[in-house]
Amino acid sequence: MTLRFDRQGLMPAVIQDDESNEVLMVAFMNEEALRLTRETGYTHFYSRSRQKIWRKGEHSGHRQQVRAIFVNCEENSLLIRVVQEGGAACHEGYRSCYYRRLLPDDRYEVVASRVFDPVAVYGHSTPQRQPVTDLQQSQQEASPEEVSRGGKAGADEAVSRQLETLLRQLYTAYQYLRDHDLSEQSHTSRLLQEHNPTYLLGRLADELQELMGVLQGTHRHRDLQADTILEGSQVGYWLLLLATTHRLPYEEFLPHQALLAGYQQAVGEEQAVEQQQACLSALATAEPPRLVEGLRLGFALIGRACALAGLSPLEPARDDLEQMRRKGLVS
Repeated sequence: MTLRFDRQGLMPAVIQDDESNEVLMVAFMNEEALRLTRETGYTHFYSRSRQKIWRKGEHSGHRQQVRAIFVNCEENSLLIRVVQEGGAACHEGYRSCYYRRLLPDDRYEVVASRVFDPVAVYGHSTPQRQPVTDLQQSQQEASPEEVSRGGKAGADEAVSRQLETLLRQLYTAYQYLRDHDLSEQSHTSRLLQEHNPTYLLGRLADELQELMGVLQGTHRHRDLQADTILEGSQVGYWLLLLATTHRLPYEEFLPHQALLAGYQQAVGEEQAVEQQQACLSALATAEPPRLVEGLRLGFALIGRACALAGLSPLEPARDDLEQMRRKGLVS
């Protein structure tokens, strides 16, 4: 056998239902994952974000029993036909990971129903985007037990935990791209290898200006909510790259707390402009306390933008994480 794994020792594997021919998911295998798959008869994969082997269904119980393994003509990818146990291959609770159709206007249309509730299985979820006008409405993001325990406070706590999970996952991915040169596969990794905070700060300034323009009605791509998600996620991206470049521990700047504080605090337009300027001024220094101050001001501005646009404070981070999933940088 002369399988050709890539430079990271990985190979994509397309997982297909043996009976219906439906494509269930795509994941990566290294030699060990493939060996375990063949030896046990159940699919094993390699998580690039966690840097470890995992067996499909090890938490959910939705295992994949292997029926046959096929190799493509160039010997650099696999097609594995399986019997999907439990009815769902996607960690979001859908039978297939391809449960959304891409529409001409770049929106997604969900075309399937969930087989299981990911909150009940994993203790977290990435729900579909639903505009909200108040943090209290984000009780829909909390489990019934959390809401019944604490009412609004319980829902707020649940949203805070979900936001922290999203931002920590993003920050961990950026740290990995900083510490492992994946420049050929990832523009983000290339930026982090260059270690150029001046360039990152300049890009942040541009995105902050565009975010302010969205809120003022002077910068438009589609509509207020879609543009706020777009520009808010971009601001968050450059803020996290700056934090990654300066090697700040997540616990030092706690972006989820800053974002929620900005979401809950009524800030006038003039004060927002002052915060924007203070954010950039603080991040122009190399002093850790000032860097932390600048990062927190930046995330607070994202929160304020979400509140003004009637969005859940989770939306920009979800968008950023979804883009990284599409690029295969997180599982």
